[in-house]
Amino acid sequence: MAQNPGLTRRNFLRGTAAALAAPAFVPTSALGKDGKTAASERITVGFIGCGKMANDYHLSTLLSFGDVQAVAVCEVDRNRREHAKQRVERAYQGKTSYKGCATYADFRELLARKDIDAVCIATPEHWHAIPIIEACKAGKDVYCEKPLTLTLAEAKRCLDAVRKHGRVLQTGSQQRSSVFGPFRRAAEIVRSGRLGHIQTVTVGVGGPSRWCDLPGEKMEPGLNWDLWLGPAPLRPYNSALSPRGVHNHFPAWRNYREYAGGGHSDMGAHHYDIAQWCLGMDESGPVEIIPPADPHATTGVKYTYANGIVMTHGGPSGCVFTGTAGKLHIDRGHLSSEPESIVKEPLGPRDVHLYKSPGHHRDWINCIRSRKHPVADVEIGARSVAIVILGNLAYWHHRRLHWDPKAWSFVNDPVASRWLDRDRRDAWPLPAVG
Repeated sequence: MAQNPGLTRRNFLRGTAAALAAPAFVPTSALGKDGKTAASERITVGFIGCGKMANDYHLSTLLSFGDVQAVAVCEVDRNRREHAKQRVERAYQGKTSYKGCATYADFRELLARKDIDAVCIATPEHWHAIPIIEACKAGKDVYCEKPLTLTLAEAKRCLDAVRKHGRVLQTGSQQRSSVFGPFRRAAEIVRSGRLGHIQTVTVGVGGPSRWCDLPGEKMEPGLNWDLWLGPAPLRPYNSALSPRGVHNHFPAWRNYREYAGGGHSDMGAHHYDIAQWCLGMDESGPVEIIPPADPHATTGVKYTYANGIVMTHGGPSGCVFTGTAGKLHIDRGHLSSEPESIVKEPLGPRDVHLYKSPGHHRDWINCIRSRKHPVADVEIGARSVAIVILGNLAYWHHRRLHWDPKAWSFVNDPVASRWLDRDRRDAWPLPAVG
């Protein structure tokens, strides 16, 4: 695998040897004569990051697909890594030719395997971009948790890498697959003009992240803390960032700027994504970002689009669209409008009807086969996270920003242009597209 930062010849050879010696799965249905998917037709998947999201969602879903084969897991915590391995092996228990699930602490060794078609990335935000880019260069398709990246430069680089290498990337914005409510119907209603001309949008999610000030703690053996930090600044271990072993809560790394964008990023990547979908802005974004008057405020950032629509961070949970003919509120498990007839009246044949996803993981697997763009394609994920990042920059620096969504650059602002990316540790530069 070319151009992997920090990948020594010794590590590369070790990874190659592991790939050659790795357990293989050759089911008795290899020829497909029993009506099951033949082994040669199965999508082989490796998992990078085996925390709560992988345990609660990705593993359970993908292990249930008969046309998918999990072959390896990667996790910097030994206990989580072994737990994921055991879960995969239990799922395939009874298949006499199954030899086990390979494990890795370093994602580069997993990506070096030639027998893996695709990877599912469920790491903290600061660890999304590098594996995405390297996976594309290694010829793997990608499912990556949202928010897609931590910086604007990373978002653009991931978009370029996916396009250059012809890969399929599904962003984990599951609301587009109607997992949590009628989001597709809301988008169809808005885009069909039921609300008239859209004037304002509000997005109710949490606030931006802050710099990490956690004290150092003694760490139990079994965690590669240096690898967990990766491109982030070196700092002492704290269990709030990476709780040891298998845990059933979302760790607090989401609160800190070194690793994530706070609640604004965590749920914002979901709800700004729906706002973009409803507005038909999947390939664009706002052109001006205005911070609130109070420099300490954690809501109130305003985004202006070129067509005059103003979107504000704040308000009821989810998204509220106000137009000249009515108002619509969409959230998880909730869809309402004023007047009520807007959502109660069925959509007609001349209204907008959007692609109906068969399920977020299923859509990804289907698109790996068809080579079509999935419902939350890389550009969709990149554009949605760009809104979050732009808003956070406005909060952090209390500065009005002018953004060119087509060029992915700030307009006549050398100071803001320095915020497109952030400092990284020397071993982990942002990879070239290749």
